[in-house]
Amino acid sequence: MLQQTQVKTVLPYYKKWVNKYPTVQSVANANQEQILKQWEGLGYYGRARNFHKSCQIIAMQFNGDIPALPDQFSKLPGVGPYISAAVMSIAFHHPLPAVDTNAIRVAARLKMVESSSPADSKVIHRYLSDNIAIKRPGDFNQAIMDLGREICKSDNPTCVLCPVSKFCKAFVNNFVDKYPVKIKPAKKPHYNIAAGIIWNKGQILISKRRENGLLGGLWEFPGGKIEKDENAQTCIIREVKEELGVLVQPTSFLKQIKHAYTHFSITMDAYHCDYLQGTPQAVGCDNWKWIAPEEIRLLPFPKANHKLFDKIIAEEGVC
Repeated sequence: MLQQTQVKTVLPYYKKWVNKYPTVQSVANANQEQILKQWEGLGYYGRARNFHKSCQIIAMQFNGDIPALPDQFSKLPGVGPYISAAVMSIAFHHPLPAVDTNAIRVAARLKMVESSSPADSKVIHRYLSDNIAIKRPGDFNQAIMDLGREICKSDNPTCVLCPVSKFCKAFVNNFVDKYPVKIKPAKKPHYNIAAGIIWNKGQILISKRRENGLLGGLWEFPGGKIEKDENAQTCIIREVKEELGVLVQPTSFLKQIKHAYTHFSITMDAYHCDYLQGTPQAVGCDNWKWIAPEEIRLLPFPKANHKLFDKIIAEEGVC
């Protein structure tokens, strides 16, 4: 959960999670839809899918015991170098440096390394590997993370409180603000999206996003990006045909919402639609189904779709 997500954001999700799924086996026994619903709103849903798969592997191949060897643990879905080092050092005392953003910043200043190239990354990893505490590697990794988060901050670091400032080349040479080199982030793209609330006999047609894509495994109201020289209504007709193989007709405007994801933002125009003809098929999605309006709160949906729920329920009777 902490991958690319702050502790204060994670805590309520973590507490809710361990209350519902206290063991590896309980996660393994759940289906993916239940897992995604519990994760709903935290983002980066691939983490949840990988965690689910990993728990199933652990339950089946390791009798529910998390593998204690790095070469076994690192093969689990979603386990990269950082997760592997963090778990192996903290839980099983393997002297592996957990190199996150905080650790990179601390090491870059200690060594005066820019950290902007693969060669720099190797220097940082080697430096931390050479200095990690053999007997208490987990404490070492957590200390480096805490140092970066609380003292060696990206902006306005409190060097006077730093317990290792005398070893810090950037501090000694008065170059703390120069390391690591800051790379200007690319401007986030913005997309105009259209979504159809497709009605037939009091039910709504929804589709499931492909598992290997963005927001994979979540249900959604069919639609997509509005193309050049296309309006929201024609976009919905085209997207629903491409995604589900059916013909629909937008009838009335429902709501416009704005939503920001980590790497992009959207403006979504949602329309009520009549189902006209065709048998739904999973052409451009993983699955589809008709649901009663009140069921939308029971299924895992993208956060942007949630902003339509109240309006859909309120207008249910007129559709």
